[in-house]
Order: sequence, then C-alpha cells, then structure tokens
Amino acid sequence: RRGKTCRLPLLFFRVAFAFSGSVCFFGQHLPFRAALSFSGSLRRITEEFMEIDKKEYGEYVKKVTPVHSTARNILRAFVTGGAICLIGQALTELFLFLGAEKEAASAWTTLSLIGGSVLLTGLNLYPRLVKFGGAGALVPITGFANSVVAPAIEYRAEGHVFGIGCKIFTIAGPVILFGIFSSWLLGLISWAGGAMGF
Repeated sequence: RRGKTCRLPLLFFRVAFAFSGSVCFFGQHLPFRAALSFSGSLRRITEEFMEIDKKEYGEYVKKVTPVHSTARNILRAFVTGGAICLIGQALTELFLFLGAEKEAASAWTTLSLIGGSVLLTGLNLYPRLVKFGGAGALVPITGFANSVVAPAIEYRAEGHVFGIGCKIFTIAGPVILFGIFSSWLLGLISWAGGAMGF
C-alpha cells in the first residue's frame, strides 16, 4: 500500500508529460501552441468584456448616486438649526415669563428640547428632519438625544442587555468619550496656567 501511494505522483507526471504535446478541445486534438494562442485570445476577449462591465458599472453608479448641492445643503442646515434654536429661545422666554429663574429656565429648555427630540425619534419623524436639515438637526442637543434613542429603538429586539444596553451609545459614545476627555484636558491646562500665575 505504501509503495502504491509513492508511485501515484510518478504516474501522474508520466500521464501529464504524455499529453503535454496536445490539448483536447471540443473533441479535437489541437497542437499545444494553437491551444496557447486560443487561450490568449480568450483571455483578451474576457478582459475586454470585463472592461466594458467596469464602464457600464461606473455609468450605473453615476446614475443612481444622488447629486448634492452644497449651497442647498448649507441653506437647509441653516434653516433647520435656526428653527431649533428659535424654539429653544421661545421656550426659555416662556419659562422666564412663568416665573422661573434664568438658570432654571435654561435647564427646563434643555429638558424640553431633549424630550421633544426623543418623542419625534420614537415617532420616526426626527430622522426625516435629519435627512432634510443635515448638520442643522444633528449638531444641536436634539441631535445628540436622537443619536442616543435611535440605536435603542433599532436594537430593542435583541433584548434589554445585549440590544439596548450594548447599542444605546453606539453613536453617542464617541461624543461622550472625547467630550469628557477634552473637558478634562482643558481643565488641566487651566489649572496648570493658574498655578503658574497666568
């Protein structure tokens, strides 16, 4: 058995050497050089078809890719962000009118904006606002609230721990992390400057 196993590679090379001078293609024996020539032609045709496919794919991508107008996006972000800030200022004035102190009015305004963003996200309305306003809807605190609530809604089917618990800060996590780190770094610089008399 061991001898037969050792003779198998030798038998394979003998068969390959015997048929190396000719190649069987569609039932006919072609000379080896003709087969190589045909193989090269086939490869060139395949490359040409692949090149055509690349061009068609590129044209298709250009056709389906939405074209964005920078000026229009800036205007939408300006209007959306301005509207959110206007609502916030109106809420602050309302709380001041109701007798709240300035700091309390600001806190209630923040809570109201966050609550409204959470409600609109749950109703699937805030994502539409983000699609329209872009950064104008994402940069304010309402956008931060949306970035926390949206993953919780999306992954709630995976459970409270591995779904909501693990995914709730997927988007907002980097903002919180680098925000805390930046504030710590700036506080350290301020403390060091005060210690040096600056």
